[in-house]
Amino acid sequence: MTMAQAINAGLRRALEDDPKTLIMGEDVGKLGGVFRVTDGLQKDFGEDRVVDTPLAESGIVGTAIGLALAGYRPVTEIQFDGFVYPAYDQIVSQLAKMHARALGHVKVPVVVRIPYGGGIGAVEHHSESPEAYFAHTAGLRVVSPSNPVDAYWMIQQAIASDDPVIFLEPKRRYWTKAEVDPAATPDPLHSARVVRPGRDCTLVGYGPMVQTCLDAATAAEADDGRHLEVVDLRSISPVDFPLVEESVRRTGHLVVVHEAPTYHGVGAEIAARVTERCFYHLEAPVLRVGGYHTPYPPSRIEEEYLPDLDRVLDAVDRSLAW
Repeated sequence: MTMAQAINAGLRRALEDDPKTLIMGEDVGKLGGVFRVTDGLQKDFGEDRVVDTPLAESGIVGTAIGLALAGYRPVTEIQFDGFVYPAYDQIVSQLAKMHARALGHVKVPVVVRIPYGGGIGAVEHHSESPEAYFAHTAGLRVVSPSNPVDAYWMIQQAIASDDPVIFLEPKRRYWTKAEVDPAATPDPLHSARVVRPGRDCTLVGYGPMVQTCLDAATAAEADDGRHLEVVDLRSISPVDFPLVEESVRRTGHLVVVHEAPTYHGVGAEIAARVTERCFYHLEAPVLRVGGYHTPYPPSRIEEEYLPDLDRVLDAVDRSLAW
């Protein structure tokens, strides 16, 4: 199934397993979402559990917070990444703080689903990568699947979490296909995973960039005989630093890849932490490949903005030549 279908299946299973689980957002009901991620769920679970809301992102998240405090597990959909900012105040001022300040005694199990990132030729405000804003906010958990299998399991784990979770869905990978086994045992929600072993350099990515890193690793082996290790971070906050550090201690080189601007980005935090903890194992500075410190560009030139195979391989060349 595709990643969109896998998230749909995960949502369906969560709705079946817990009558307190609700889905709410703009066009999630009759339309099934602009990417059809919630297709058919309102038909099967009713308008009281799959709720079409007004165009009011702050109201959607604020209502979800109230429902969570009343014992429900709301899953909100923000239609596109750039639309989340009207809800930013509710997320960082209320949602993030209630559970954390109460040391877990007050549970606010809200999932905020956000299709994010570029690569689909969308117009302005439809291709942003806001993960650093949320990862910087204590009290929020931030995750992003890179494939249908993780998408199926991670959305269920996010809904089951008593912490508020920002669930970032890489929209350019919605149509990626894989076999999903509903009887499998999933990895923990906040664990990273080595998706391609290697010995020469570690590539760390998440969400849409994992496939780009895998493509770069395949090209590096075919062209230069280099064996790049690819780590799928999966969880942006918290980060599974022990797994990343273990990889870096083996390879001595690290390149972090994400679509969001590198300036004050998630890659900067990873670079700093790894440098602190693996300094004597590093044979080159940690390098970052990401978006530029500019507003997301018009779609006709977005390929110049997005990290691609060549930019990743260039960073690998610079790291190995240090």
